[in-house]
Amino acid sequence: MKVKLDENLPESLLHSLSTLGHDVDNVRLEGITGQSDPNVWQATQDSGRFLITQDLDFSDTRRFSPGTHHGLMLVRLRVPGRLALAARLNEVFRAEDPTSWARCIVLLTDHKLRVHRPPV
Repeated sequence: MKVKLDENLPESLLHSLSTLGHDVDNVRLEGITGQSDPNVWQATQDSGRFLITQDLDFSDTRRFSPGTHHGLMLVRLRVPGRLALAARLNEVFRAEDPTSWARCIVLLTDHKLRVHRPPV
């Protein structure tokens, strides 16, 4: 799976998700750190990647409706520290089949994973 990590996620995920077989980059590697959300979104879509972010600007399911993009995960942890984020994302990427999230909006919390799929 091709993944892009937003700037609000730990760098350690580059290595750990790559080790699981994913093609992972982040906004820093692409040179778009600090860019506007629309620029980050466009770069993600242009490269055919699944965006993982904590940015609530990406939570509008009308604007980012499932099926209209390559996929989006919004991570919402109660205490979103670097270690907690890395642990939770590694846990879910090991326990689930992330390729099934293509074109979906995924909400990841401390205890739940909700996948909003495109209409059939």
